[in-house]
Amino acid sequence: MLALICGGYFIYQQQTHFNKNVQINGVNVGGLTAKEAEEKLAALKVTKKVYLDNKLIYTSQPADSEFTSKDISKFEAALKKQATIFPSSKKQSFTITPTTSNGKSTASLATNVKNVLTEANKTRTAAVDAYAILKNGKVSVVSAKKGDQYDVSVLLKQLAKQEGQEKIYLKAKYIQPVSADSTEVKTEVTKLKELAKRKLTYTVQTTKYELSASDLVTSARYQNGKYELDTTALKNKIAEINQSQSTLNKSFTFKTTEGNEIQVQGGTYGWAISTTKAEKTLTNALLNNKTSVDAKSDVYGEGYNTGGIGYDVTTNNGIGTTYVEVSIQKQHLWAYKNGQLVASIDVVTGKHSTNNDTPTGVYYIMYLQTNTTLTGSKADGSSYASAVKYWAPFTLDGCGFHDADWRTNWSSTAYLDDGSLGCVNMKPSEAENVYNNLSQNEPVVIY
Repeated sequence: MLALICGGYFIYQQQTHFNKNVQINGVNVGGLTAKEAEEKLAALKVTKKVYLDNKLIYTSQPADSEFTSKDISKFEAALKKQATIFPSSKKQSFTITPTTSNGKSTASLATNVKNVLTEANKTRTAAVDAYAILKNGKVSVVSAKKGDQYDVSVLLKQLAKQEGQEKIYLKAKYIQPVSADSTEVKTEVTKLKELAKRKLTYTVQTTKYELSASDLVTSARYQNGKYELDTTALKNKIAEINQSQSTLNKSFTFKTTEGNEIQVQGGTYGWAISTTKAEKTLTNALLNNKTSVDAKSDVYGEGYNTGGIGYDVTTNNGIGTTYVEVSIQKQHLWAYKNGQLVASIDVVTGKHSTNNDTPTGVYYIMYLQTNTTLTGSKADGSSYASAVKYWAPFTLDGCGFHDADWRTNWSSTAYLDDGSLGCVNMKPSEAENVYNNLSQNEPVVIY
């Protein structure tokens, strides 16, 4: 009978107490019941240590273990799992995560470990993905380069699986580069080969430029579903076209009314292709596989109208057949409309002796205005206000054509010492005809 009682007690002990070399979360619970083991762990202050390839990289501040009576069933499950008929000295280790976990504590551990790994990566070599590139009209693949930066996301997953442990062991995993034979790189190759085959026609006035992808793109990559372009070649092409065709800030070859062919320096009249606008126009056309595009929307100019003047004019070296001609030496104005002379009058230009000369160059009529008052300052600093019936400015600093009813000296040498402050003065009796034959943006040639 005594043997039966002793045997029963022995079996009870084995079923309700942990074997002597059993650990839970690194704490020995040998000889304890499930409740005693829970209470032991609940009473502990836990300092977690994180190891990477067995090297300590982080130690947390001591904190409550977070175990409560709600966790008894987990301890009972561990007890049942380790149970043996006879006492065992076999070493066994179990991990139990508290049912009620302090989310902030867990998040703090992950954040701190992440910061440690991220900081370590700053001094490690980053992996370089393989990629395809279009260069000089050909597509090639640049091989991947391996690095030794930690794959933080993978290591944090390892951490999460061991969050109940006091000692957490991570195994280093490294960021792997995208390989040359990956689907991603193969897609890049396909997309770049498609781009390399594209061509378009760029029409500048009446000249058509047949441009291939290599004329516009020095190099290209295809990343995250988008093309990335180096458009140095495009910018060089626009510079080449501007050199050949644009008129802005260039001298004009001009045949005077008297039959002399002269060179007149550029003023504000003219147009050029904006590299910024053309880059947008041409790259959009290339990417959308358009076969033709016009340069008209890409031009720019200077002065009052920054959209460019004279782009549609191809005759008379870009000046056309409607313009105003002024000779400083002759003190004379000629106005042409559609090739026909509509006005020929003597004028007085800017006063030469005080350096108020009317500027020479090729300008354009900014706008037309009647019955207005011109205001400004004279050479001696005094101000003036002159009422005029007809006003047609051609420079931003106030030079223009207008009637001058206050003037009495209309001699051909008046401009030398009795000229205007820079404007072209017209006799009141002749100003109306000139004004009525002017139009906004019309070229003004002064020499």
